[in-house]
Amino acid sequence: MKRRDFIQKTAAGSALVLGGLSLSSFAAPDIKKITILHTNDVHSHIDPFPVDDPKYPNLGGAARRATAIEQIRLENPNTLLLDAGDIFQGTPYFNYYGGELEFELMSMMQYDLATLGNHDFDNGLEGFHKQLPHASFDFVSANYDFKNTILDGLIKPYKIFIKDGIKIGIFGLGIAFEGLVDKKNYKETVYNDPISVAQDMARTLRHTEKCNLIICLSHLGFIYRDEPSRISDLTLARNTKDIDLIIGGHTHTFLTRPYIQKNSVGKEVLINQVGCYGLNLGQIDFYFEEGRMSSSARTILV
Repeated sequence: MKRRDFIQKTAAGSALVLGGLSLSSFAAPDIKKITILHTNDVHSHIDPFPVDDPKYPNLGGAARRATAIEQIRLENPNTLLLDAGDIFQGTPYFNYYGGELEFELMSMMQYDLATLGNHDFDNGLEGFHKQLPHASFDFVSANYDFKNTILDGLIKPYKIFIKDGIKIGIFGLGIAFEGLVDKKNYKETVYNDPISVAQDMARTLRHTEKCNLIICLSHLGFIYRDEPSRISDLTLARNTKDIDLIIGGHTHTFLTRPYIQKNSVGKEVLINQVGCYGLNLGQIDFYFEEGRMSSSARTILV
């Protein structure tokens, strides 16, 4: 991908329009607004970075993120808070508490849903299972089959939310274990092809469940320039249909606004990722009026 093309496409995301509805049309009282907030690859960063940190001085921190989330919910109660994986691993908090603190803080922030990243397996299936009682939110993963593991029945392929009459279907996708997760940590978990699984999930959510908005929580990675054969969010969007938004993780990609990618039938898919370590909070607002949908987005520096 040429750098110029990339910049042009991401720049277009500052005033995203789906279905031909411009934001200037939003004067009618019957327009419904759904806000999606999201994080990825927080990696157990609870505290802000030190003021003398060479890269991220005095940025991040769970308390500041919680404050930002609370303010946005006051502005729009029809808000969902999502995470795209790699909640665990990265600071002594994980080494000592094993993920308990991360889940408890996310529960206090009232996260609605998350998917699993490769580092969420770092203490094995047993370690992840041990911490689940501390999470008041659910996990989804459609292409990890946990049937013969301790997580059987605990991780669903998708979940549906209804906000202000808008039906929102969200499913999860995880990255291949090879080279990332030791066999002893994922045991009998089966990894299935994310593209075929995603297409089945999107079809089910759109046509069977009749969802108005379909979101994929992905830990596949945004793009792999050195490994073009590896499935990424871009290849996922190109080869599927019916997905409206892909919220990604794994590659620690800092996007200031969603990237726009055409799907297999030429419709636009939004792809967003907000870096890592809780430095940013992504916000995407969807507007619904008479069967049409449009969106706007911003990245909030924490």
